[in-house]
Amino acid sequence: MADEFIEGNFLGLRGESDNPDVVVLQVPYELTTSYGQGTIDGPASCIEASGQVELFDPIIGDELPAGYNIFTAPPWDGAGKNLHQQLANIATYLATWQTGDAFPVILGGEHGMLPAIMKSLTNHPVIAGDFSNLNLVQIDAHADLREELGGEPFSHACSVTRAMEYGLKHLYQVGIRAFSKEEYERIMNDDKVTTFFAAETLRSTSKWQQWLDTLRAIEGPIYLTIDIDGLDGGLVPATGTPVPGGLSFWQAVETIEAVFSAENARVIGMDINEIVPQDITPLTQFTAAMLATKGIVHHINNRNSGQWHIKGW
Repeated sequence: MADEFIEGNFLGLRGESDNPDVVVLQVPYELTTSYGQGTIDGPASCIEASGQVELFDPIIGDELPAGYNIFTAPPWDGAGKNLHQQLANIATYLATWQTGDAFPVILGGEHGMLPAIMKSLTNHPVIAGDFSNLNLVQIDAHADLREELGGEPFSHACSVTRAMEYGLKHLYQVGIRAFSKEEYERIMNDDKVTTFFAAETLRSTSKWQQWLDTLRAIEGPIYLTIDIDGLDGGLVPATGTPVPGGLSFWQAVETIEAVFSAENARVIGMDINEIVPQDITPLTQFTAAMLATKGIVHHINNRNSGQWHIKGW
């Protein structure tokens, strides 16, 4: 059992800033939302909801923190007079923790923060300025592969396009069910993009299994980005752009499990974004907190098994 519940910390756990094993980072960024608003309050609401998450998980057979130092860092301060300044400041805020020593779990905030996350990885020891081995795994309702939206190339709808411009090895997407013609054509023609559409994976057990097998076969470092609207709108009705027909909670968990179980890969970080507080029920932010916790559990499980260190990483 945790000795003391610390309000304002993820899962209520006391963590130390010196040599954390896991660091929870809050990015209350919201500048380009195009439908519902409120993601700026998402990280804090997720932290609050996490206080109701059970600390025991059978994967590790223990209660968190399970002997590990899980530190909740102070939130990004929102500094910057415009979009580009804010993205640059987010990258600087995150880069402090992108050293390969701690596993970062980033809570957002709109998905437009993704390019800043990529930039913050530049000096990560497994990247070292070369993103050509980095795989991006994305849970999302939207492809986020537009070139621009409303004249803004750094819109949340373009976040994956901007991330891919760092020269990533490959993009793997699941839950996709809202996309433009431009995005569909790129998905069909770009050999660096593998997309499992929601309409396929939710109708076919074999297609879903193919998705999980694909993840387990990934080689190299992985960054996992989870737009909470990738789940069905009934689970996350308060997110900025809820879309029906998405993943179930357990399908999202299975995806997390598959990514972390890839034998020749290592997950170097994850984010959960587009969290919006829900007034009537905390379901949206609680779901986000549960998924973040699952990521932490599987990271710890990999640490316990020695899989965290692969091929000298």
